[in-house]
Amino acid sequence: MHALVLAVVLGAVAFALVENFTRSYEAVAEQSLGAELHSFARAAAARPAGQDLFSFTNTYLRGHTLPTGEVVVVAIQGRGSVGSPGSVDLARLPQVKQLLKAPPSASTVSRISLDGYPNLLVAAPVLVDGRVAATFIATTDVSSLDQERSRLLLLSLIGAAIALGTAVISAFLLLRRLLREVGGITAAADDISRGDLQRRLGDPRGRTSADDEVGQLARSFDSMLDHLDTAVTAQRRLLSDVSHQLRTPLTVARGQLEVLDRTDLHDPAAVSATIELVVDELDHMRTLVDRLLQLGRAMEPESLSLEAIDVRSFVSDLFEASRVIAPRTWTLGALPDALVVADPAKVRGALLNLVENAIEATGPEDTVALTVTTDQRGPSSWAWIAFSVEDSGPGIPLAARSAVLTRFARPGARDAGGTGLGLAIVKAVADAHGGRVDVADSALGGAKVSLVLPRTPSPPRSG
Repeated sequence: MHALVLAVVLGAVAFALVENFTRSYEAVAEQSLGAELHSFARAAAARPAGQDLFSFTNTYLRGHTLPTGEVVVVAIQGRGSVGSPGSVDLARLPQVKQLLKAPPSASTVSRISLDGYPNLLVAAPVLVDGRVAATFIATTDVSSLDQERSRLLLLSLIGAAIALGTAVISAFLLLRRLLREVGGITAAADDISRGDLQRRLGDPRGRTSADDEVGQLARSFDSMLDHLDTAVTAQRRLLSDVSHQLRTPLTVARGQLEVLDRTDLHDPAAVSATIELVVDELDHMRTLVDRLLQLGRAMEPESLSLEAIDVRSFVSDLFEASRVIAPRTWTLGALPDALVVADPAKVRGALLNLVENAIEATGPEDTVALTVTTDQRGPSSWAWIAFSVEDSGPGIPLAARSAVLTRFARPGARDAGGTGLGLAIVKAVADAHGGRVDVADSALGGAKVSLVLPRTPSPPRSG
């Protein structure tokens, strides 16, 4: 199809070129014959007084030199015709005879064959004193035109053929190379669809940087695979952790029911104790499942419902809601007058997790504080904002601070019924917003955990 379209286009161009050349050449020939006609008409109008048109024409044609290849015949009304050398054969042509008998009312141009050679013929009436006094017929040999036109047509076809061949071959080589690279991408995609998530394309031509569309496609494809591999690995790790965490309460509940089945089922105290224990384990599983759902939602950056949050009113409402959870000495630091773009529901959930952790780590006499700080660029040009929850509890040891951010990690936790997912949820929310979680010592004597968010969300860091 590509070759056919190119052939049609190049053929049309060649045809237009030859036609334009022919018209230009014929126009030049017509101008030359027209010049002869005008020259004769002017000379006839200015002939000496008393000289008849027939005698003047005879004298004019004998003394006038015509361009090579031109022949002129002038038919005088009522007197006969006079011609230049070579006009005898011209006058014998049927078409010319007809013109000599019946003069045209206006100039006409046609093609004829004279002695086997193509000629251009111009016939026009000659007016004297406002009336037709003669018929002027002139021809010029245009065989050189046909030769030049044939040569031009041949050269045009040769050039078109060369252009067509070059275009088809170059297109074939280009598409073959491109499709080979696309075929490599397709083969890689097939391997990946079969589970080989470690497969990567790299630059199809082995270069270190992509500078064309194919290289950019390969880089985008590899980037997508990196994200997919990370997501699948995280999903597998999460499923492994979940199965491990759920196995323990299920085993405990099953074991208690089996023990009850082997003992006296009519013992109310044993039945009540077993039911209470199984209910506790089921409550723990329900809490674990709820936290896992919260963690899963927090790990989806695409599900963020972003809006501008008024930090002062947002933290004030959070502080009032936190105070009723447990009796503690609650304090609220100075709040900046600032706006941050974030998902309010996810940020609130993450901060409530920090509050619950602080409550679990403290007693009624301890202090829990909420503070908000920005970086040092000033109130109107800050880039980061930190929501911090501090307490006067035992704190988090330095060696355990990185571990507490992982799922189900509970180093030094005081609550036996915890799930180990609170700080993992906070970290997932921070990652989804392009932020981070900082764990440090508090001036109150315990731990200070900060959810640090950018002023506007940025893409989460890979890995």
